[in-house]
Amino acid sequence: MVNSRLLLVTGFGGLLLMMAFAEFDGVRALRQIQTRNNDIRTEFLFRTRVLDRIRADLYVSGTYVRDYLLEPESGKAENHRHKLLESRADMDSALQQYQGLLNAQEMRPFQVLTQRLADYWSVLQPVFRWSTDQRQRAGYAFLRDEVFPRRTAMLGIADQIGALNESQLNDGKAEVEAAFAQVRRGLTIAIGLTVGLGLLLAAFSMRKILGLEAETVEHYKEISQARAELKQLSARLVEAQENERRSISRELHDEVGQALTGVLVEMANLSTHIRNRDLEASAVKADEIKKLVENSIGVVRNMALLLRPSMLDDLGLIPALQWQAREVSKRTGIAVKIAAELVSEELPEEHKTCIYRVVQEALHNSERHAGARNVRVAVRQEADRLLLSIEDDGAGFDARHERGLGLLGIEERVSYLGGRFQIDSAPGHGTVLSVMLPLVESAMPQTRELV
Repeated sequence: MVNSRLLLVTGFGGLLLMMAFAEFDGVRALRQIQTRNNDIRTEFLFRTRVLDRIRADLYVSGTYVRDYLLEPESGKAENHRHKLLESRADMDSALQQYQGLLNAQEMRPFQVLTQRLADYWSVLQPVFRWSTDQRQRAGYAFLRDEVFPRRTAMLGIADQIGALNESQLNDGKAEVEAAFAQVRRGLTIAIGLTVGLGLLLAAFSMRKILGLEAETVEHYKEISQARAELKQLSARLVEAQENERRSISRELHDEVGQALTGVLVEMANLSTHIRNRDLEASAVKADEIKKLVENSIGVVRNMALLLRPSMLDDLGLIPALQWQAREVSKRTGIAVKIAAELVSEELPEEHKTCIYRVVQEALHNSERHAGARNVRVAVRQEADRLLLSIEDDGAGFDARHERGLGLLGIEERVSYLGGRFQIDSAPGHGTVLSVMLPLVESAMPQTRELV
């Protein structure tokens, strides 16, 4: 019961721990995925904004160069040149920021872009020294042959870098999806283990519950049977008490009553002889009366000894058993042997009475039911218990199904004193009756071997 309880506590505790661990690990993994997803998105948006700045500055630079070359007024042309330089400065700043975000795939296109930009600005440097006539005469050709083709090529390179940026975003999405898949696998395994352990615990709990239910039903049947047996035993005890009273009444009436009636008759005859002064007849009648009284005294003494021998109180257990063995042997011819080993005379009264009554009932059964010729009674006292064994060579019986009132009475006596009672018997193999009574205190023992 203790092991089952420990197993259930351990199992359910482990189940709760697994559920808590799975929840904690799932939440932690989801937070990491969310953080990683936010980082990827933030980085992508930032890189996109920086790259858009480079594209815008590159596109605007061509417009400023065009306006500068085609502007006839020097003041306005200088204003366009100033805006072009500002656009270049913003582009350089954006390139510096983007350079810190580069990965291995973007490194080569970015180097090509920066080289093209350097060439682009180098090509523009002589233009800033042209006069108004030079700009008007050669400006359109310069835009057509140098500025626009270069700007278009650099915008293409910027688009390649943007495509790589989107590819990196897709790689990040794939990474997040892989992380999600890993979390799903972990959660699936944890849920599977949890469900499996839960099913095992449920099956074990159901088995224990059904076992306890069956055990409870069995105990209820045993209690019901014990109640029925107790009622039957009570009725049989009342019947046995009435039979015992009837037997005592019959003994008193048939033996003692008739003997006393004979004494009265003989006393009347003695009185007649005395009045007639017949001394010889009076002496004979006096002897007859004496014999009648002695016989009555013997009958009363035997009845008293059968009810409870005075020697059990006066001399102790072993002499009482010795007397009982002699009386049974004298009356029935059964050879009864009493063996006592280390038995103290200071035993508790209830223990002595119990042993005496058990032996009395066992000898009665050996005589009346078993037809035994030899009976051995062994009594042994140990430090904390008193052992009794009664073995006969009688007919035996089925001890599992046959229990008379006498055996039930023995069992009740032994159980009342907290002892154990056992019968080993089979038809045709004799009977061995064993009794163990616990002792609180042990007295000084003595060894006897009596027949």
